[in-house]
Amino acid sequence: MPPALPPPTNPAGHRRPGSAHRLALIGVAAGVVVAVGIAALVLPSGTLFAASSSSSSSSPAPASAASAGAVAASAAAALPSAAASAAVSPSASAAPKTAGACARPVGATPVTKVTQVSVGSGVKGYGGEGDTDPLPMAIAGTPGGTSWLAWLGTDGKVHLGKLGCDDKLAGAPTSFTGIDLQDVQADATGGVLLVTRKGDCHTGPLCGGESSPCNTMWMVRFDNSGHQVWERQVTNLTGARGGYDDGARFVWWYQHHGRLASDGSNYAAYFGVAITVQNGNCVDIHEGDRMQVVSKSGALVGGHGSFEVGCSHAWTSRIVWDPRAKKFTMVCATDNNCRIAQPNPYRTVAAGTCDGTLFGGDLVLAKSSGYWTAWSQGGKARLSRFSGSSAASKTVTTSAATQHPHLVAYGTSKMLLAWGSGSSMRAQVYDAATGAASGKQLTIAVKDHNYQAFKPYADGSAAYPAAGATSTSIKVARVMPS
Repeated sequence: MPPALPPPTNPAGHRRPGSAHRLALIGVAAGVVVAVGIAALVLPSGTLFAASSSSSSSSPAPASAASAGAVAASAAAALPSAAASAAVSPSASAAPKTAGACARPVGATPVTKVTQVSVGSGVKGYGGEGDTDPLPMAIAGTPGGTSWLAWLGTDGKVHLGKLGCDDKLAGAPTSFTGIDLQDVQADATGGVLLVTRKGDCHTGPLCGGESSPCNTMWMVRFDNSGHQVWERQVTNLTGARGGYDDGARFVWWYQHHGRLASDGSNYAAYFGVAITVQNGNCVDIHEGDRMQVVSKSGALVGGHGSFEVGCSHAWTSRIVWDPRAKKFTMVCATDNNCRIAQPNPYRTVAAGTCDGTLFGGDLVLAKSSGYWTAWSQGGKARLSRFSGSSAASKTVTTSAATQHPHLVAYGTSKMLLAWGSGSSMRAQVYDAATGAASGKQLTIAVKDHNYQAFKPYADGSAAYPAAGATSTSIKVARVMPS
């Protein structure tokens, strides 16, 4: 049995030193100048690209295929007959490379685009960014490249809005009951929110410490209109079992942040949880993690790697679906031997030190097989690659000075490491096979949050939700595919 936690100050492993955390160039199709021994030819003038007005990106937007074709055709008409056959036809003219249904430009190097999204209602601010503080916002990519944006409102509800390919709000947002937002994931017919709701403690009594509200964790399924389809509690409180009753698994003041993953049919939630254990005439409440799986119809299902409690004590719980191994894989940071570990049972990924600076980052698939996880110790971010139940076979100490690194799949066989740097974020591309850094660091002009997540998109881009310029707006930072 894990040791009882002390009264609500900070459990072991939760000591926090502070909260100082967080286009494409297109080839312009010129006409072909053919030397025929008489004179150089001058192409007719024309506009080959127009500046974008949809976001703060200052990169040029590509001309339409029709415009490029018209320029090429005009050039051919202006050439003498001997040279006209050498002119570039519209079909052969250089067109900008794009990816996915949203036709996002693919550049030789990563380019960032920041879009201000006015959501029309108050958004919860970043606050102290501690590991027990509410999360303000989350984002998820759909298979078609659009997004679902979720945020915790100042009205005490969780709000949800659909974003178009331009990362602007499309249609009216909807709202759901929830006192804390954890995550959002999307699929072709909608998606799932992970939210915290109010619950009951009952009487206890506690063996020590101070009482705190006892809450619950829920998955909420929504359709493509943003309306609820079903909801399912993934903690275990009932009318007969409150948080202070033996066997309860619930959300207390302890760290409880969570993430979602999907195997294409079922959704898995992995999150921090409070664990109530009878101790004579009173109860002790421990802290650990919990993974539960819900079917597409909203039923709790066993198996699939789910468990009651895995790591204890646990924080920065991360999960990914691996279609190659056909399993959900998880990592936690834990003060059980002070390490980054896989839960249930414990398997060490990377050894750390319990000095209050050990934090997990994110978890992504490595190329071909295995995984990369980002983590930090002593304010320095690391990347560790592991496979199956084995410890890390490779650890890369990066140049990122941060306690809270973000890692996301990016492009083809690449990953993007991002971290807070003053009032902005910095990012670096790494090879998903070797862990080698690629290209230069880039600046992302949004403020970081310790526990929010970058999310991957099918077109190779990645997006991050951040505090907006006003209390009723959110910035969506997108790193375009490269």
